[in-house]
Amino acid sequence: MTYIAKPRVHHPSLRKNAVGLTRRDYEGSMSTLCAGCGHDSITAALIQAFWELDIAPHRVAKMSGIGCSSKTPAYFLREAHGFNGVHGRMPALASGAAAANGELTIIGVSGDGDSLSIGLGQLSHAIRRNLDMLYVLENNGVYGLTKGQFSASADPGSKSRRGEANTMAAIDSVLLALTLGATFVARSFSGDKEQLVPIIKAGIAHRGFAFIDVISPCVTFNDHEGSTKSYAYTREKLVEAVESDFVPLHREIAVHIDDGDVRSVRLFDGSTVKLRKVAADFDPTDREAAYAYVRARQKEGEIVTGLLHVSADADDMHTHAGTVARPLVDVPFDQLCPGAKALDELMAQFR
Repeated sequence: MTYIAKPRVHHPSLRKNAVGLTRRDYEGSMSTLCAGCGHDSITAALIQAFWELDIAPHRVAKMSGIGCSSKTPAYFLREAHGFNGVHGRMPALASGAAAANGELTIIGVSGDGDSLSIGLGQLSHAIRRNLDMLYVLENNGVYGLTKGQFSASADPGSKSRRGEANTMAAIDSVLLALTLGATFVARSFSGDKEQLVPIIKAGIAHRGFAFIDVISPCVTFNDHEGSTKSYAYTREKLVEAVESDFVPLHREIAVHIDDGDVRSVRLFDGSTVKLRKVAADFDPTDREAAYAYVRARQKEGEIVTGLLHVSADADDMHTHAGTVARPLVDVPFDQLCPGAKALDELMAQFR
C-alpha cells in the first residue's frame, strides 16, 4: 500500500475538541483511491465523528481485511492502533483486540466483497457474539480492487460496464444483520454526510455490535476485453517506461433527504438509486418491524437509510464469556499463566 504523508502544518485558528485536538489531528495519510470514490467521503465522516466525540486517537484500534474499502483505515486517525489482515478475517482480529483490551474503541472497515463472500462466516459470528465494535461495510456492489467483478451485494439485473447483467440474487447485508440478531443496524449513503456522521457517532457509542452498511459508488471499472485502449492490450503490444493509470475526476455525490422522504440519486454511470430516509418517528427497537419495512421498501425499488435497529440492553461478548473487568493486557503474567499444574488440573476436568 502506498503511503503518502500529509503535511503536519495546522492553522492556529483551527477549533479544538475537548481533548485539545483539531479535526486535522484525526486525519491519516493521503488517499490513493480513485478521485471521487465514495469511500473517501466515508473517511471524512469517520474523521468528523471521532473528532466530535472527543475520542483520543490512541484509544482506538482500526481493523480491515483486503480490498479498496480495507485501505480506508490508513486515511483516518493516524495515531490510532491498526491492523490490516487477510481477506475476510478482520472480525477475528477485532475479536482478539476486544478480548485483550475492552477499553479500546474498535472499528472495522470492510467491503461487500470482503464481508459477504469469503468473510461471511466471520461476520456472522461477530454479530452472534455481539462483539463490541463499529463495523462499517463500504458497499459498492463490485470488487473494485480487482477490476469490477460483481460482488455478492450486486442486485439482479445490474449491468457491468461491459453490458453484462448480473443473474444472481443479492445478499442484503442489512437484512442479514437483522436476521442474525445484530443489536445495532443502520444504512446510509456516502454522499449524505448530514445523516452518516450522526449514525457513526451512535454506532461508536453503542455497547455491542454496531453494523453500518454505507452505499458507496465506485467511479471506475477499469479495462475490458476487446478494447484496443485497454491496459491488457496496451501492455501486450507496447513496452512502457513507466506504468501509470489515469482516472477521470468526478465530483462527490451529495444529497439532502428529509426524514421520511425518498430521493432518486444519479450515480456516475448514469444509473439511479432510490434512497428513502426513515421517518422521525421510526422505532428502531422493533427488529421484526424493521425487517418488514426494509423488505417492503425493497419491493418498491427503494433502499432504506437511517438507524434501522438497535438493542440497547443486549449482552456483549465480554458478558457472555464472563471475562474479568480488567483488560487482559493489564493483568500480570503470573495470573494469566498460573503454571503447568493449574493447566493440568483444568484439562483433567475435560477428560
